[in-house]
Amino acid sequence: MYKNKVGFMDGVMAAVKGNVMKDTIGDIAVSGRLILKGGHVVDPKNQVDTVTDILIGNGVVCQVGDDIQAESGDRIIDCEGLLVIPGLIDMHLHLGDLFEVSTNPIFCAAEDGVTMGLSPGAGNTFMAPSLLGAEVDHGVPINLGVYLGAVNVLGTRLSVEELIKMFRGEMDADTLSVKMSRNGITITTAPLTVGIKDHMGHFIMPDENIEKIFEITSKANLIYMSHTQDPDHAERLVSLSKGRPLHLAHATAAGCGTHMDAAEGMRRVIDLVDGENITAEFVTTMLRAGHGSREGLKLPAQSQKLAYDALSSGKVNILISDGQNQATMKGFGDTRDNIPAILELSDMGVLTLSQSVAAMTCNPAGLIARRTANNWWTEKTGHLGAGALANVTIVDEADKLATYTIVNGEIVSFENRAVRRNCGAGGWVSKFGMVRKTGVGELVMFSYK
Repeated sequence: MYKNKVGFMDGVMAAVKGNVMKDTIGDIAVSGRLILKGGHVVDPKNQVDTVTDILIGNGVVCQVGDDIQAESGDRIIDCEGLLVIPGLIDMHLHLGDLFEVSTNPIFCAAEDGVTMGLSPGAGNTFMAPSLLGAEVDHGVPINLGVYLGAVNVLGTRLSVEELIKMFRGEMDADTLSVKMSRNGITITTAPLTVGIKDHMGHFIMPDENIEKIFEITSKANLIYMSHTQDPDHAERLVSLSKGRPLHLAHATAAGCGTHMDAAEGMRRVIDLVDGENITAEFVTTMLRAGHGSREGLKLPAQSQKLAYDALSSGKVNILISDGQNQATMKGFGDTRDNIPAILELSDMGVLTLSQSVAAMTCNPAGLIARRTANNWWTEKTGHLGAGALANVTIVDEADKLATYTIVNGEIVSFENRAVRRNCGAGGWVSKFGMVRKTGVGELVMFSYK
């Protein structure tokens, strides 16, 4: 009745033969390689924009080229018709903030194609690297890092000069345990940050304290990020910067009309950006024609036009989400709008597809590398060149979703659903680069000699 033969798949699956279960996978000499076949690869840093293959092995990109031949044990993903880009770097994404007890934003971010998220909690203390670092040790699907809160950085007995030395890893434990914290975990992990955040909604610092933060960040090679919503506050910070680096967070918020006329606010903040010392980022949600997530602020059409012009001219070249709607600290946007915004900015002609992809890949990697004086960021992240960390976002342009999210060579999301088996794929990132484990989450399991 049925003409086509269907056989066992016992070459690739567990099976029973002769009343014995066969461990098929264990019998195969698994190479551990992963091949992405025939996708439209867009890698702005390496000027790749073509249909080709990518070979991944041992957590890094090994080769990009046509017709890469598979070997026994290789896993192959058919990427025909899909967009293959470097893993999204969301350098302003609230994860693990405040009371994150009933939601799962880290996994949601992975499902949305994010491979690296930097969490800018303005309330973060020196304990933040150890607390979120322990989450990495317990198992998370993306690479994580944090910014510390500016007020909390100034809350100890350490002088500015001592804080600079601490962030460089040059302070002795005795001084730190007397002037900073009586917690050995805290004094050990405190330098493991990417920057410091000032937030006018949490606190308004006096000029002398802002000066201290500029001194610390500029000399310790940290990002100074400022909450940008009230143009008056942004202008105050820029005037106090005196040529030192400052990054204006979610600058599109200034164009939403919460503190003054929307278009005027957008224009005033964009005018502050010089692309060198004063940089800025725009929220993906606010740039969408349909305004994306309704939980964030709405950017009116006139302000959107000003933002589009700033992107087209290259004055602003970084996109971020600021939040994930499953998070307690939702921010002004949503990681679910990242991929749609990247595609729509290209479709609208605001940016080329390569430029739009760059805004969440090699551009943030480049900024972080400059601010931290660490080329690890540009060598290992934000691109798909040989030797880069195998962080890849594979997109179906028809549904504007992440079909696959690959972090450090492991598939952490498939068809917009987390692959729980690989929930420990992520690592911990700081201005110094990445470690796979901080060790904090495993302290209680052992005693050490």
